[in-house]
Amino acid sequence: MSVTRCDIFCKVIDNYGDIGVCWRLARQLAAEQGLAVRLWVDDLASFARLAPALDASAAQQRLADLDICRWDGAAASATPADIVIEAFACDPPAAYVEAMAKRPRKPAWINLEYLSAEGWVEGSHGLPSPHPRLPLVKHFFFPGFTPATGGLIREKGLIDRLRAFQADAASQAAFWQRIAGQAPAAGALSISLFAYENAALPGLLDAWASGERNIFCAVTSGRHLPQVDAWLASRGAAGCGKLQLAFLPFLDQGDYDHLLAACALNFVRGEDSFVRAQWAGRPFVWHIYRQEEDWHRVKLDAFLHRYGASSGTAGMRALKDFWQAWERESDAGGQWPALLAALPELAAHAASWQQKLAEDTDLASKLLIFCQNLLECAAFPKAATGASGN
Repeated sequence: MSVTRCDIFCKVIDNYGDIGVCWRLARQLAAEQGLAVRLWVDDLASFARLAPALDASAAQQRLADLDICRWDGAAASATPADIVIEAFACDPPAAYVEAMAKRPRKPAWINLEYLSAEGWVEGSHGLPSPHPRLPLVKHFFFPGFTPATGGLIREKGLIDRLRAFQADAASQAAFWQRIAGQAPAAGALSISLFAYENAALPGLLDAWASGERNIFCAVTSGRHLPQVDAWLASRGAAGCGKLQLAFLPFLDQGDYDHLLAACALNFVRGEDSFVRAQWAGRPFVWHIYRQEEDWHRVKLDAFLHRYGASSGTAGMRALKDFWQAWERESDAGGQWPALLAALPELAAHAASWQQKLAEDTDLASKLLIFCQNLLECAAFPKAATGASGN
């Protein structure tokens, strides 16, 4: 059955994380799956940081072969698409949902959930949620790290492009010169820093400045930046020692992917940069988004376990100890020497983990197949029932 149109609804919760995921997914569905995609976003100003060509004042515009629409009153009167994706339970307008119910062929309605490595995700992926009043069924679609989940966003040819960049010293040098005005000195450890506010950050910067290894730290724009500025101002005559700081402008998603690929260690936060760090195939430190009652720690430990941090090797113990110190905003500086010593082992593990993840089908492809099956079953319910043996 032909599926041509897709609506994605996104509310920008944490500046860039939610829209970052939706922007990547929308472009991939349009470019690789041939869908006519309409992306509804409530905060175009934040979106424009990720997509510099976007006009934040325009209610509707065409960009990257898809339609970008401001999520305002006009969304309620829009004609529903074949596939309707609400990102992270953001709830499409009530009038739009009513219009979905009036269509002869009901849309495939998807709640794209947050990413988690917890075991229960496999059992919840794809579950239906009937509307309490209308003849509509919403389905939960969980990204994940196993074939039994919705997979991860991965554009076609992404890993090959990143590996080619990592093997090209001239391209990396030109990249550093363009985004930072300088390249890491020969032998320096290159680190990208993207995080939430973290009380452990000044101590970590102290450890980098006073250590034996020269470190080139590419500081991205973000909520951690005032802390770095304050630390730098506090150093005075002491200077930065072995640490060289490079303050970067806000990067679009393509440049950020290349930053992750160019560095030997990446500090990331939230969901989008967390996934992109894994596709870069480099060791990384994840600053997970905090949740009430410390539920984020369950998610952090679940990923560490799935990633292999419980294997018992010295490198994995160092990784686990550092991640937990970083999350608890405790003595990350004290944990740094062990993590530094473990980087060769962690680099090999990151490369093998990248390859393992790449063996699964990407999220956009799985999503389209899932939606096509829903639409087929809706159009031919008796045939679908017979095929299942019921």
